[in-house]
Amino acid sequence: MLAVGDHLREWRQRRRMSQLDLACEAEISARHLSFVETGRSTPSREMILHLAEQLEIPVRERNILLVAAGYAPVFSERSLDDPQLGAARAAIDQILEGHKPYPAFAIDRRWNIVASNGALMSMYEGVAAELMQPPINAMRLSLHPKGLAPRIANLAEWRAHLLARLRHQIDLTADPELVELIRELQTYPAPRVLPGRAGTSRSPGVIVPFQLRIGEAVLSFFSTTMVFGTPIDITLSELAVESFFPADAETAALVRDMAA
Repeated sequence: MLAVGDHLREWRQRRRMSQLDLACEAEISARHLSFVETGRSTPSREMILHLAEQLEIPVRERNILLVAAGYAPVFSERSLDDPQLGAARAAIDQILEGHKPYPAFAIDRRWNIVASNGALMSMYEGVAAELMQPPINAMRLSLHPKGLAPRIANLAEWRAHLLARLRHQIDLTADPELVELIRELQTYPAPRVLPGRAGTSRSPGVIVPFQLRIGEAVLSFFSTTMVFGTPIDITLSELAVESFFPADAETAALVRDMAA
């Protein structure tokens, strides 16, 4: 088991910060930080949490730092159905329901869908049954050859976007399960991209669209991500709500007709 100083040094290096950089951000001396990292000084619980905040260490990992230093973990992890998360769950449900007729999902840190508004169910037609078994993983659902991938009109562009998001998340969290997930996704068949055509789409170049064929139509969406601003529960800190909006008037009209 790594000492707390080793954990802090790894996170500092992962954030590409020098000891002086972190010391300045944390308003402590570089000498004291050096002593903490080498084990010559035992940091208080408050100092560990202060350094973790400056390093933007995920809440789950902050518990690991505390335990490594001999302290009890302070961040709880509850089920989304726990009564103590009732207000947060109500807010999520309100956002999901209010977003109809357009699709919206609550996703955990490993891209498993934990809640959905059930909108636009026709988008899942033809998806293999095993990909729709809980927990449904949004990345697999999107990129698996038996999932949505064959009907994504701009698959090369959308795939690149999703993999870039996943790589960024791995950089931030160092989650080994996400590393395994991206390795799996990279084994899926990738569309051939002609030279000079990477990253192109029919939409204006301001946002990456999600273009999905449903029947004879191609629906075009863009997505937004909502997270909780000040979570102290691990579940809420790792939760995101992905909402899809119509990228053009044609898509808005088609979705309204389908919902009707």
